[in-house]
Order: sequence, then structure tokens, then C-alpha cells
Amino acid sequence: MTLLEIFPSLRAAMAPRLDPAVWPITTGHDDRGRIRVGGVALDDIADQYGTPTYVLDEDDVRHRCHAYRTAFPEAEIAYAAKALLIRAVADWVTREGLSLDVCSDGELAVALSAGVDPGRIILHGNAKPAAELRAAVSAGVGRIVVDSHTEIRLLSSLAQRRQKVLVRATPGIDIHGHSAVTTGIDDQKFGFPLTDGHLDAAVRLVLEQPNLELVGLHCHLGSQISDSSLFATAVERIVAQMGRIRREHGVILTHLNLGGGHAVPYLPGDPELDLTGLARVVDDALDDACARNRFPRPALTLEPGRAIVARAGVTLYRVLSIKTVRDGRTFVAVDGGMSDNPRVALYGARYDIAVANRHPTGAHTAMTVVGRHCEAGDVIARDVLLPTDLHPGDVLAVPCTGAYHHSLSSSYNAVGRPPVVAARDGRTRQLIRRETVADLMAREAGL
Repeated sequence: MTLLEIFPSLRAAMAPRLDPAVWPITTGHDDRGRIRVGGVALDDIADQYGTPTYVLDEDDVRHRCHAYRTAFPEAEIAYAAKALLIRAVADWVTREGLSLDVCSDGELAVALSAGVDPGRIILHGNAKPAAELRAAVSAGVGRIVVDSHTEIRLLSSLAQRRQKVLVRATPGIDIHGHSAVTTGIDDQKFGFPLTDGHLDAAVRLVLEQPNLELVGLHCHLGSQISDSSLFATAVERIVAQMGRIRREHGVILTHLNLGGGHAVPYLPGDPELDLTGLARVVDDALDDACARNRFPRPALTLEPGRAIVARAGVTLYRVLSIKTVRDGRTFVAVDGGMSDNPRVALYGARYDIAVANRHPTGAHTAMTVVGRHCEAGDVIARDVLLPTDLHPGDVLAVPCTGAYHHSLSSSYNAVGRPPVVAARDGRTRQLIRRETVADLMAREAGL
């Protein structure tokens, strides 16, 4: 008999450290060495709801909301719904004092169905159809961010009363990140560049529309930004434009929306944007820019999405098979993949992984966890350390999967999308049910 068998409580003490930077705040181990989130063992969730399953730590989401409200007590924090929008999340963030930023009529419908005050909703996007703008105007959304001359004219024709708008400006700032998530440079689809009169032409057009009220400027630099000074540069450039608009058009803009893109770590040691530092840098930049341009300080809005929900999420998979090929690489195949996490294929994202249903006591070795889809690029994590005694049936947990997983999921290979399950205070509740074959077949209109 081993020491662990005599004293099973030692398993928890010997469990590998789960880095709190990437796991939900309620994460821990029970006396059997199983990983728990929200007071619930993850393998119990896997047994009850099946796999793959997205697990959300409600306390973690609320904690991140509170952190933003504390760091920016005078600013508006508008949760960027594209990261993850279901009714429960909309309810959680608005109850914590956040507004909501949506970018489609579908997201707007979810927000309204959750009881979100439309006056606290911001609509943006670069290609809004007429039906979407009509729905936003009809609902009475607080602000609409306009992104093209066509959209400005279309929105003016649809508005039945003065609609508050912001013009999306492109400040010409390169975050030197992945090209798919770099949105502050001139050569991309969003916004109006500050150069060559593009922004001025858009501002002038809005001011000519009797049904539109220009209240501010919006910008977004990109995603996974850890350098606060980039936001200071954005403040300097945008406030300078607001001062110029005042001089040339006699209009004082009262709102400055700096977007989001705040970096969160996916692996231990990854960089993270420090909120306290960001608040200090932005506050100083606003003071300096407003003084330099003799411009009254505008109301500030920030739009974090990933930074609110990413670390609250854990995705559960069950191991289906393990095989080692000639060059020694070991592939661990699980029952999900790129349909529930396309970020690896899209952005080369990297993830941590842990065995959730037991405490491995043996040696670990590098393995590559792959999905079930008919694509060689269907990889969840490359060269992660997993126990050599891993076997089919084990439950693997992938942290930091709360953002851009459910919202980017698909039914590729006609595989239904996973459920979303909330864990809190030792209880679970299903927020989104699993998509079934019957759901997929129901969309068939016939031969």
C-alpha cells in the first residue's frame, strides 16, 4: 500500500500548481486531486453534461467587472459582447454596472432579451445592414458607432429622432500583433484614418444630417495589448482631433471611446495588461492632451471583452485515443476540436491543459492534443506536458477559454456545438444546451 493510499488527502497537497493567472479565481483541488471550479469537480460536470463542455465561473466574471469599475470609477465600462454573449453573461455584467457593446442585430436581440437597458447599449461594426440599423433605432440604443459614408446616410434616413453617434477613427497606431487583430493602423477595414481628410469628411457628413447627433469619437487599436503607452498615444491623437473639430465646426464632442483589446495571459508567464497602470497612464494622457488642446475633458468609455470573460472559462474534453508516431511525437485525440476552439487554427493560439479527473503522480512528457475533425490543422495544444499514464476516458481541462470560443464555434463536420454550463457555490446550471443532430437536421429545408 502506498503513502497516497494511506493518506489520500496528500493528493491535494501534491497536485500540480494551477497558475491563477490563467485559471478561474475559484479553481482548486478536492481531496481526491480533482480540479474544481465554482466548488464543483470538473469531471462531475463532464459526467453530467457530456464533453466537450464550456464551463463558466460566474464569480470570476463578476470579479473582473468589479476590477474594472474599481480601476476606472469615473469611466463607462462597456462589455464587448462579441467575446461571449449569452443572456446570463449579459445579466451578470450589467448587474455589475457595465454597459454593453454589440456588433450585430443578433447580439442586440440577446442583450434585449436579457433585459439590458437599450440606453446602455452601443452598436458598432463596419458593415451594418439596413435591417440592423433599423432594429437598433427602433430599440432606442444609446449610441451607434458609424464606419462609412454610406452607413451615415442610411442611418440618418432610418432615424425617427436624433440618434447619438460616434465616428470610428483610425489613429494610425501599430500594436505589432497578429494581423487579424490589429485594427489601429490605416490599412484595414475599420474606421476613418486621421490622415488625408478622411475623418474630417466623415465628421462633416454626420454634422450635415438633421437626425444624427455627433457626440464623440471611437477607436480600437487591436487585441492582446499589454503596453499601456499605446493607449496614451491614442488619447493624444484623438483628443487633438476633437480639438480640431471644435475649432473648425464649433462642436464640442463629449465622449471618447478607447475600445478594448486588453491583454490576458493564456499560458503561465504570458504578458497581461495592468489595469491600475492603464488607469494612471490614460488619466495622465487625458489631462495632458486636454490641456494642450484647451479642450474640456470628455467622458471616457472602455470596451473590454476578452479581459472580462476569458479566464472565467474552462473547456472540458474526454480523451478518445493516444498514439505515438515514428518520430516520437504522441498525439492525444479528444472529442472536440476546431469547431469549439478555432483560435489555434486562426491565430496560432496556445493553451495550457491539465488532467481534471485525477491527480497524476507519474512522469510527464510532451504531447500534442488534437481534435476529431478532418483537418490536419485541428490542434488544441502542441507539446504540452501531460502524464505518461494518460488513458482514454480521462478528462482534460483547457483554461482561459471563456472568450471567442462559444462565440466563434461552428458545426463543422456536422458536429453540434457544446453546452455552456455555469458553476457557482457548488452548483451548476446549464446556460446553453448542447446542439444536437436533430437541431442540425431541423435547418434542412428539403430536397
